[in-house]
Amino acid sequence: MAGTIIRKHYYFSGRVQGVGFRYKAMYLARSLDLTGWAENLWDGRVEMEVQGEAARISLLISRLQDDRFIVIDEIEEREIPVVEERGFGVKGY
Repeated sequence: MAGTIIRKHYYFSGRVQGVGFRYKAMYLARSLDLTGWAENLWDGRVEMEVQGEAARISLLISRLQDDRFIVIDEIEEREIPVVEERGFGVKGY
């Protein structure tokens, strides 16, 4: 039986732009059967929403933190309502 589906909204600060963060997140999310999106913000942060089982979301965040090019200094996280969507995409430039 599958676990409960949740959705989380994140802001990541640190060396998170210009290091492949969004595409790494997309690759990992897709491999973990998670949905959502990631987008660079004008202030140097990355915004992300991700939906799926809590354990899989935790694994996604852990793997992003373990990446040798990405340096996450701060994570703002909150749970938000689940939405109907398919896949994980990259937004922005």
